[in-house]
Amino acid sequence: MISLLGIPYDASSSFMQGPAQAPDLVRSAIYSPSSNLATENGGQFGDHIQDRGNLALDDGPEHREQITKAIEDELEAGHKTLCIGGDHSVAYPILMAYARRGMPLHIIQFDAHPDLYDDLDGDRYSHACPFARLLEEFPDLELTQIGIRTMNAPCQEQADRFGVRVFEMRDFPAASVLNITGPVYISLDLDVLDPSFAPGVSHHEPGGMSVREVLRLIHSIKNPIVGADVVEYNPLRDVNGMTAMVAAKFVKELAAQMIENV
Repeated sequence: MISLLGIPYDASSSFMQGPAQAPDLVRSAIYSPSSNLATENGGQFGDHIQDRGNLALDDGPEHREQITKAIEDELEAGHKTLCIGGDHSVAYPILMAYARRGMPLHIIQFDAHPDLYDDLDGDRYSHACPFARLLEEFPDLELTQIGIRTMNAPCQEQADRFGVRVFEMRDFPAASVLNITGPVYISLDLDVLDPSFAPGVSHHEPGGMSVREVLRLIHSIKNPIVGADVVEYNPLRDVNGMTAMVAAKFVKELAAQMIENV
């Protein structure tokens, strides 16, 4: 069973807010009458899915433990989780729940940005820092980043420190062959896409992936996928809801792959 959870949080965004509005809009796109619920592997979104609604979160730092506790409850019940953010800071408390269980985990991060800053403007829990916090506490976790095109010296130092495997966009399609062992968690920041495919993100970074390139990689993963998130949809920058439809497509295809790869 997969539990679908909305995480409407964007207070850790560095440039502009808006992703807190995303979960309900992505759900609306999933069920839009302009499309259907079929997935590309022949399945139907909704099979083996329980929609838990949106988490009710406090504004302060306690929101992180609230997210972690909600995910822990789902894992304890034997469910996988598929989360709709929210900014990328929510990946840290989500993954904390997995890491605390001691399970071996290979995280695949689709992103334009490494999100490995030690802090950003004094905020150690910014959406630019989630994987630095996670790997500090759980250095045995493996992280592969795909689509990066903003690697700077501070983040490169962190990547080297934590042994992160980085496929920068300039090297694509080298990432098309993923040699990964063990259970997988996928964290998909929509700004991994070129802005021509997904204008509805806070940080436009040209030269990104296409929707099909991301889907091809997701479909190529044969390991068990134990969880996933789709984050950083900002409806305030979207055009005709096209990024919401892209996010909905990713949610449906991730769910299908999670069901298929047990």
